[in-house]
Amino acid sequence: MISYLGMMIRFVPLVAITLNATLSIAQTGSEILLFDLKLSRNTVVLSNPVNITNHPGYDNQPNFHTDDPLIFYSSFDASGRADILCYNFKTKETTHITNTGDREYSPTLTPDKQYLSCIIQRDNGAQDLGKYPLGGGDPFVIIDNMKVGYHVWADNSHIAMFILGATENDPSTLHYVRLPTKEDTVVASNIGRSLHKIPGERSISFIQRDEGQSKVMRLETETMKVSTLTPTVANGEHVTWTPRKQLLTSDGTVLYFMLPGEAAAGWHRVDVRGGSDLLKGVTRLAVSASGKKIAVVVSE
Repeated sequence: MISYLGMMIRFVPLVAITLNATLSIAQTGSEILLFDLKLSRNTVVLSNPVNITNHPGYDNQPNFHTDDPLIFYSSFDASGRADILCYNFKTKETTHITNTGDREYSPTLTPDKQYLSCIIQRDNGAQDLGKYPLGGGDPFVIIDNMKVGYHVWADNSHIAMFILGATENDPSTLHYVRLPTKEDTVVASNIGRSLHKIPGERSISFIQRDEGQSKVMRLETETMKVSTLTPTVANGEHVTWTPRKQLLTSDGTVLYFMLPGEAAAGWHRVDVRGGSDLLKGVTRLAVSASGKKIAVVVSE
């Protein structure tokens, strides 16, 4: 059991707590479904769905712990502020990770597994990248000179980030930062929200928005070479990877996968054996490191 002792973090069982969240205008109600996942090279099968949030309001941005049976996610409280919660899919227990005056989004286990990094949204409009020690304590600020929307770790020293434009009319940009020196490289402009490390590679995938077409792109972090992997389904911008290097996505109601290295063969339909009626307004997807579980965000 993880213990969170810092003043800025509370680890509080929620077994008997009911939350009535009020949403901010920018967010809509969503739930997180946890499916069993069975992978072979040519098939992806989902079964046995469980609604792990079952909470009115925003529950989104799931991210698995790499070793433990835990899913971290962002959830609105009754005041409309986002905290990080954690669901243990062995014990079925939900716990609070953060309970602060700020809003926390996109919880992500750091490569050293000592911290939980996240976007910290301030009341003054700032969106910093910070990390909370898993052993308890105040958060460390990693990036506070850009408006960070989403992030993914390449390794302990490098991070890729979706940076919001200075105004609503400015496009989002992909930044790749070497943390020890703060060296910042702008890789692409007009990108989507889905950033992922590609299994078995020193590469990161991101979504490039073009007029009339969005594409999944690869950034090779050693050479900084960018190449196209495949067009997205229905111009979507949410994808994820399995440990077998299959690429997963959805058109909102149907899930699809692509075979490793076979973009020319196109997208194949995922076999959903139970719970297909629950797949509505599908957005974010997350797969466990074992490849045995998948979290699917759906409309409330």
